[in-house]
Amino acid sequence: MHHAFDRRRALAALGGLALAPLARAQAFTPGQPIKVLIGVPAGGTQDVLTRAIAHEVRDSLGPLIIDNRSGAAGRIAAEAVKNAAPDGRTLLLGTASMMAMFPSAYRSLSYDPIKDFIPIVNAARFELALVVSKDVPANTLAEFITWARAQGDKLSFGSYGAGTPSHFLGEMLNRSAGLKMVHVPYRGSTPARQDVMGGQIPVYFDTVGGALQMQPGGRVKVLATSGEKRSPLMPDLPTFTEAGLKDVVATAWFAYYAPLKTPQPIVDKLRAEFTRAVNSREVRQQLLQNGMYPVGDGPEALLKTMREDTARWGGIMKAVNFQAND
Repeated sequence: MHHAFDRRRALAALGGLALAPLARAQAFTPGQPIKVLIGVPAGGTQDVLTRAIAHEVRDSLGPLIIDNRSGAAGRIAAEAVKNAAPDGRTLLLGTASMMAMFPSAYRSLSYDPIKDFIPIVNAARFELALVVSKDVPANTLAEFITWARAQGDKLSFGSYGAGTPSHFLGEMLNRSAGLKMVHVPYRGSTPARQDVMGGQIPVYFDTVGGALQMQPGGRVKVLATSGEKRSPLMPDLPTFTEAGLKDVVATAWFAYYAPLKTPQPIVDKLRAEFTRAVNSREVRQQLLQNGMYPVGDGPEALLKTMREDTARWGGIMKAVNFQAND
């Protein structure tokens, strides 16, 4: 009798030992660095957002390290996170481009935004702006459209990547205003900003936050914003819709994701801390100062946004007959 009891107790202990590594694997130990992959070069709005959150969560999660994995308009970063160990130590800052537009833009995509990632939080949304170099002879949107029509296909516009909201804002303006501007994609916002400020490209569609950064010094002019209402950060500027261009509306977002199969306790911890950070007064102030609006949506709302935006942008791409080069 005692032998049977001892054997059961020994088996139970062995079972506990077997489960211990699994429990440890699923536990989140604060203090170890967490890499956040960003698909554009350093210095952009995505860095500003992630640094603000990193400051807020450093005591609860440990250091957040930005890894600017630029190239292929963010697809390289997304694929790297898809293939990363699902341990909560490698996250993706996904953009509306990467997670809602590219499925329609590219014939073959190396990741599935819905199936290959676990949503953490939709952190911020933003609008875009029409930015022109100081040498462009237009000071209003109406003057710009008149001038741009006269240039025909000799006028180029820059975007921060093919298939991004920046790109499609230009295409929507072409279509709605009868323009023939030629698209020039850049590898992120930083080089595009340098070129429009230097006059190497006359027209660029940037985030409102990016436009705010470029305004001091008088090297560019900002002529319009892309929201349904005027931007609180640029209230003197009209929207495209105010000028009668009803179809020219573009807003986008930044959200954080973990690789598929990341254990639920780790996801829950990351989600709680990132959401707390986005809702903190300090982070909200920094986002608003840089042209972003805090969101804080959880996984259900974020997945709904992704599906709705995928359908909306897919319709726009079909209307302009767009297909990105793989």
